[in-house]
Formats: sequence, C-alpha cells, structure tokens
Amino acid sequence: MTRQQDIIDQTDRCSARNYTPLPLVLEKGEGIWVWDTDGRKYLDCLSAYSAVNQGHCHPKIVDALITQARKITLTSRAFHNDQMGIFLEKLCQMAEMDKALPMNTGAEAVETALKAVRKWGYEVKGVEDNKAEIIVVRDNFHGRTIAAVSMSSEEDYRKNFGPLTPGFKLIDYNDLAALEQAITPNTVALIMEPIQGEAGIIIPDEGFLTNARKICKHHNVLFVLDEIQTGLGRTGKLFCYQHEEDAKPDILIVGKALSGGVYPVSAILASHEIMDVFTPGIHGSTFGGNPLGAAVGLAALKVIEDENLAERSQVMGAAHMGKLQTIQTNKIVEIRGRGLFIGIELDKSLGGARSYCEALMEKGILCKETHDHVIRLAPPLIIESEHIDWIADQIAAVLVNNKS
Repeated sequence: MTRQQDIIDQTDRCSARNYTPLPLVLEKGEGIWVWDTDGRKYLDCLSAYSAVNQGHCHPKIVDALITQARKITLTSRAFHNDQMGIFLEKLCQMAEMDKALPMNTGAEAVETALKAVRKWGYEVKGVEDNKAEIIVVRDNFHGRTIAAVSMSSEEDYRKNFGPLTPGFKLIDYNDLAALEQAITPNTVALIMEPIQGEAGIIIPDEGFLTNARKICKHHNVLFVLDEIQTGLGRTGKLFCYQHEEDAKPDILIVGKALSGGVYPVSAILASHEIMDVFTPGIHGSTFGGNPLGAAVGLAALKVIEDENLAERSQVMGAAHMGKLQTIQTNKIVEIRGRGLFIGIELDKSLGGARSYCEALMEKGILCKETHDHVIRLAPPLIIESEHIDWIADQIAAVLVNNKS
C-alpha cells in the first residue's frame, strides 16, 4: 500500500465524507504547480476554486503571513489593531466602494450581506417587520450555511436540512422579465453571481447585469453581486461586473483570492448609507479583521495590482479559449468562459466529466467536474502561454484520442 493510500484511508476513517476528492494527496504547492506525496508534479487548474489566483504560496503573501505571525495574530474586535485599517482602505480603493466589513469565509460574507440587505430594508426602505423578500436565481451557489442552502434551487443541498430559512424568491438566471415580475414592495435585494461557477460557468447575456441593476434601482432594491469566485482578476477584470458599463453593485461580496489562499479572509463592500445599518454589537466575528488576516489580505491585493493579474487573466484566457476551441470532437457541447474561468460542457451521454478529470490527473493536470458534465478550468492567473498550450493538448488527448 502506498503512502498516499494510507493517508486517504486515514482521512476516510477520521473525517466526515462530505467530499469526493480525486484520489491523490497533495503536500506542496508553488506557483501553478502542486506535488503529491509520491513526488508527482501537477498543474493546478482549479486554484482551490479561485482562492489561489496569485499562485500557490506566493512569496510576498507568505512573507506577510510570517512577519505578522511573529508580532500579533488576533486581538478580537474588542480592540483596534494596526493592520485592519490599511487593508480595508486598500480594498475599498481597489473596489471603488466607501466601506468594507471584514469576515473570514465566503459563506460568512454572504450571511453578512443577507443581514445587511434585510436591515437596510426595514430601517431605510421601510419594509414591514419580518416581511423582507430577497430575490435569488436558480442554480446559484452562495455557500453551505442554512441560509445559503435555503437560497439554492439544488435539491441535494437542501434535503433534510429543514426547516429552511424563509424570505427568498427564486427566479431563472438571465431573465430580466422574471426579475421585474418578482419584485414587490417588500423586495429588499437581488443577490446573484455575475457568472455562475458551480452551475458550470454560466454567463448571462451581454448587458444583463447593467439592466438588472437598472431594474433594481428603479424599484429601490439593492443589487448585490457575489464575486467570491469571479472577483479579483479571475475573469479578466478586477471584478466581473466591470465587463459591462454601469453594472456596479450596491453590495459586493468578496473572498477566496482576497488572501491568495494563505488564510481565510472575506468581506462585503458597500456605500456609507448601507454600511451605516450596522451599529456596535449588531454583527461581528472574533476573527473577522484580525491582524494576521488583514496583513495577508493587503499583501494579496498588492500582488494582484503589482503583477497586473486581471489583465494577465484576460490575455491568457483569450489564448486558452482559442486553443480549446480548436479541439474537434463531438464529445464537447460547448466551451464557455471569461478570462481564466472556463467550462467545457460534455455531452451527457458520456456519463459525466469525472472520469475525464481523473484521466487528466494521470496526465499531470488537476481540475474538477462541476454540475456533473462540465470540466472547470481555472488555473492561477500567473500561468504562462506554454502551459496554456500544454493543458489544451492534454485535454485534446483525453477527449479526442481517449487516452489516459
């Protein structure tokens, strides 16, 4: 039995089986590469679901972690620390927002946004107590908390977790007429992803975000974008909504790459008016805004900016899409993406994308199926052209030649 199998068996014995990972054990990462415990090298095309946009263990981010860890790691919000302010100022400047509220995980940031829009609805818009409605879209993914699964249309995410949180109204994604019809005087927000990642890299029509924002503004409804996966350079812009004019959200939710995969850091950003609904004691987190996470977050933002990672994603993504579209096979239904956020949808008769991801693993490429039939490709944004070509060649070999 190999060391990897020993570790997998140990994990299976001791851990709840809430994931079905590919059968390998990683122990080292650097840039776009990761290594397993047997010393095999792989190109990471998942980037921890876009958390390592800057690459694995970016030295500037790791240095910031080590330096801060030697000083002070946690103060709680009972006291000020010398890192949170400078981090949030940089984040607000890059996002062109007034204020940020820091949390830890993406799911926490989504929960924070939910609390913000409901409180705004009652205290600013004047919705009757406990009547607030939030519009969400089918096939969304906003996390795994009870509120997040209550927003979901995926039955497996919701099954046997009831009673679910009320107050959500589901409409079809990319449907402006449905949005208009769903709004009532009690509607406080529309919350959506600008590109649906877990649903299979689903991109709305050009102009959808701009028009959705206009509808929300007309009805005094907050327009909230979850950019936990799509933000911070992944789609070829710093934020995905910037692909359209006048699509800036009222609340922006960020996480994952906000720390470069080194430490859990997330936040929501909004105007003074919206953020002012939060008063002392109303919402918080022991670790949210801690000096260690703030130092890491600041370093992660500087790397994105200094290394022009959004622009790099745009150029490399266009090259990647161009190369992938040369693959000639009837196994592919569609290739769609923006920047380095790409999905290859396979014909459903093939039985799913999992076996193809396993075949790519054997060729030294790590990716993961999403929505059963889609291979998601999201390598670190520091990837080079030669690696883009190599990835496409291996995918072609697996899909066209049935070689693994």
